Amino acid sequence: MTRIPEKDRDIIENAIYLPMVLTILNRDLDVIGRSPFKLKRPYLELIEETMKQVQRDLKETRLYLRKENIHVSEVRRDEAFTMYLFMYKGYEEHHNYFNPRLRNKVEELMTAYLFRRCESRLDS
Repeated sequence: MTRIPEKDRDIIENAIYLPMVLTILNRDLDVIGRSPFKLKRPYLELIEETMKQVQRDLKETRLYLRKENIHVSEVRRDEAFTMYLFMYKGYEEHHNYFNPRLRNKVEELMTAYLFRRCESRLDS
């Protein structure tokens, strides 16, 4: 049983997922930059603006973790699972995440960020 409230656990998980989202978007930016698209700029701008929003959210997440003295670190990774250590108010908790679950959650976040970015552009 975890001692971490759901709100804090969600923020801790953002500290895991958001850097992964940035890594993937950064790779996609490189791929699009090298691709033979005739009009690259819209794609590049979409990804760059999305990355800026993810970076802002990650900054807020890290500030909250620092303020609350919460630490997150990856302990071990294998083909199926990644284990993280959460230091929360003097307690240590190890949490295993199924790698496909991590991938699915990152994909879900990317979709949400990209659609939000597209919607805000259409509303402008």
